[in-house]
Amino acid sequence: MKKINKNILIATGGTGGHIFPSLSLAKFLSKNYNLQIVSDNRGLKFLQNTENMKVKIINSGTIFKKNFLNVFLEALKIITAFTHSICFLIYSRPNLIIGMGGYSSFPICIAGFLLRIPVIIYENNLIIGRANKFLLPIAKKIMLSTKNTIGIDPKYKEKLFVCGYILKENIYNSEYSKKISHSQNEISLLIMGGSQSAKIFGEILPFEIMKCFKKGIKFNIYQQCLENQINEIKKIYKKFNIQYELFTFSKDMMKYYQKTDLAITRSGASSLAELTNLRIPFIAIPLPTSADNHQFMNANYFREKGYCFLLEEKFIFDNLHKILVDLSKNQNKLQDIKEKMSQHSDKNIFPKIEKLIKENLNE
Repeated sequence: MKKINKNILIATGGTGGHIFPSLSLAKFLSKNYNLQIVSDNRGLKFLQNTENMKVKIINSGTIFKKNFLNVFLEALKIITAFTHSICFLIYSRPNLIIGMGGYSSFPICIAGFLLRIPVIIYENNLIIGRANKFLLPIAKKIMLSTKNTIGIDPKYKEKLFVCGYILKENIYNSEYSKKISHSQNEISLLIMGGSQSAKIFGEILPFEIMKCFKKGIKFNIYQQCLENQINEIKKIYKKFNIQYELFTFSKDMMKYYQKTDLAITRSGASSLAELTNLRIPFIAIPLPTSADNHQFMNANYFREKGYCFLLEEKFIFDNLHKILVDLSKNQNKLQDIKEKMSQHSDKNIFPKIEKLIKENLNE
């Protein structure tokens, strides 16, 4: 297909939960459109090797601070970012802006609206984020991962566009669906904490695995952790002769997914959707300090569908090893979850989004 002479700008930044869907969408759209990404410095580390796509850095701030002085300083950052965004948009002249959530996308979307550039925003969490809530009145459309998203005023119902979860194309295209081995008391367990890694997982989970080992339960462990946690975790697993592989961060999780019977994960929307599309049962442990408790909302949505177990962080010590022991002894439960997951697919998301973009491109 011949490339369409239209310029699309994707505004993103922050954590991998915002960056990875942005990058996946950018790679798809760059086949047919001129594509540029705007991010902050936090997101830059995830945007290496972006296949010659242009990346512009505009740092912003957030007004959601409790300390008045911090609010004032962050407001100055936002004003600076907004001024920078106006100048950049006048120079780059995009035909459409797609805001991918998070406060880093806020200034560029506001600037675009004032310059009469159409703005579409994307929300993948089960509760609309604060930045997107502010942007919704000026947006042409809001793309949603699910129709169950809450926190949206009914007066904006005409702006809603349910497209599904934006994930990496190799997730959608994978034919992988690992069969549970049913080998006695042995499960391949993936422990993942998201792009930021979960410090508490490295501190607590090895000891919960140890409890299971003492009850005769064996695991093959693939665990994401912080660099400074590696040596201590190694000591525990080596002491009990537990098979393990540790890693700090991986852009290509597929090599671990292919080995996994069960995952333990934080509850970022993209991570849960990846596991579901790949039919990997998981135990979701939401980050208790996530904004508006959105990770709990994400996890509970997937739990209600029968795709996972939901465990609040405060109950890890009491319940995690019990769940692991039960699943190891009753592996048919994992197979049942996989069969339920087969009812869910986000595979056709990109054609839906491209149709929406064509309808809203600035002529």
